[in-house]
Amino acid sequence: MTNQPEITAYLKTNCGWSRGVRAALAKYSLPYQEKDIILNPEFRSEMERMSGQPLSPCVVVNGSMLADIGGEELENYLVENRLVEKSDANPGVSINSGCSHEKPAAAVS
Repeated sequence: MTNQPEITAYLKTNCGWSRGVRAALAKYSLPYQEKDIILNPEFRSEMERMSGQPLSPCVVVNGSMLADIGGEELENYLVENRLVEKSDANPGVSINSGCSHEKPAAAVS
């Protein structure tokens, strides 16, 4: 494993997917910069420009944009890229729970 990754998370104030991303990052005690796209429309514009699409959450890990991602997908990315070692710790909230009106792209069949 390498040093802690540099992480910026574009999240909504209240959203299941955003809570999942926060929980996945907390599970591994990873520091990150949160940019709330609801409270700050400039962050939404920045996210859309960087990701090329309007869906959130989006997480930038060491310069790589992970667009429209949930907590479980983020955890898998971190493990697969050897940024963290897989943990079975319970983060306290679901890392894969959507908002009632949204689904990440990976959840759509």
